[in-house]
Amino acid sequence: MTRIIILVIIYVVFTIYGYQAIKTVFKSAWIHYLFLAIAVLVIINVFYQFNTGPEEGRILSGLRGYAIGFMLAFLALTLIITPILLGEDIYRFFNSIYNKFFTSKDAFEMPSRRKFLSQIALGLAAIPFSALLYGMYKGRYNYKVLKYTLYFEDLPEAFDGYKLTHISDIHSGSFDNKEKIDYAVNLVNQQQGDVILFTGDLVNNTASEMYNWKDTFSKLSAKDGVFSVLGNHDYGDYVQWNSAKAKKDNLDELITIQKEMGFDLLLNENRYIEKNGQRLALVGVENWGKGGFKKAGDLDKASFNVDANDFKILMSHDPSHWEEIVINHDCHYHLTLSGHTHGMQFGIEIPGWIKWSPVKWRYKHWAGIYKEKGQYINVNRGFGYLAYPGRVGIWPEITVIELKKGTQIV
Repeated sequence: MTRIIILVIIYVVFTIYGYQAIKTVFKSAWIHYLFLAIAVLVIINVFYQFNTGPEEGRILSGLRGYAIGFMLAFLALTLIITPILLGEDIYRFFNSIYNKFFTSKDAFEMPSRRKFLSQIALGLAAIPFSALLYGMYKGRYNYKVLKYTLYFEDLPEAFDGYKLTHISDIHSGSFDNKEKIDYAVNLVNQQQGDVILFTGDLVNNTASEMYNWKDTFSKLSAKDGVFSVLGNHDYGDYVQWNSAKAKKDNLDELITIQKEMGFDLLLNENRYIEKNGQRLALVGVENWGKGGFKKAGDLDKASFNVDANDFKILMSHDPSHWEEIVINHDCHYHLTLSGHTHGMQFGIEIPGWIKWSPVKWRYKHWAGIYKEKGQYINVNRGFGYLAYPGRVGIWPEITVIELKKGTQIV
């Protein structure tokens, strides 16, 4: 309840300053009323979506996502306006006190300055506001194929040139456009990877979210198969179940659905991919995340009977597992594939110049390829989206990694 009260107070304060800017810049009364009407509708819709309907608690449905998205866009608008006008109010307050006690000047106002600052504030605020709306309209389905070539001296010769297609964080419970998802699944297949590796979060909360998408993702195919692991959202931990059995049944159903789609789900297990008498080990752990996230992953169990000299590819949903456990493990895991962060679905990326997202304050390894202690990790930015139904600057990703034998020539 305390968090809700704080949110409402912040929202009201931001709305007041946004209204002041609108009223100062625009003289038409209907624009003033329109702004206030939108502000009221946005916050009412958030409370309505999260307090009615069959989805209880923290379940994130499509409609709830839109409610969050529109609120974020509105807050982004007023968030820029508020500090600018608040700063001007503070300046005027202290200036009036100073004039009253230390000068003979009367307090005065400068309407032209207030209007100028309001115009600047609205102009700046329009950028994130428009970006967030665009992210909801186009960005969430703006799929990008990112290609990398990684070199390993101990890669078996038979796998020189082997291609992995890596996807993560499907979050099918958020989808609302079958045509776009069909396109994305076809795009994955078009990469003609030797194997497709999915690193968890098939759903937001429940197995039933896959009912409408099962046939679509069953079309994923690769010569050496489609392999998967579970992510933190797949366990149903964010739902209040009637019983422990209901929760277990949900997970069992999700596991069954993956098998029926042709996914080989690795639950702290491993498989070998063989080619011309040589092999590489594919290791898959259940979710392991630092902090309050589920720690069901058992790396030792998953690597049972894997030879120390085998070339190893590890699938682990949360990249914090790599940082905390994997790179310091006695075994050498050549390449780890993760997801989880989504790149926060918001940021700025200009290849060779800038790569930034607020999620970097939470995760050291949050998007792309990293190398430490002679081991690589690829953190996929995610196939789908969660909560905010869009993406700005951090686009949905299909990763293609080619394995090469030898040393990279720089």
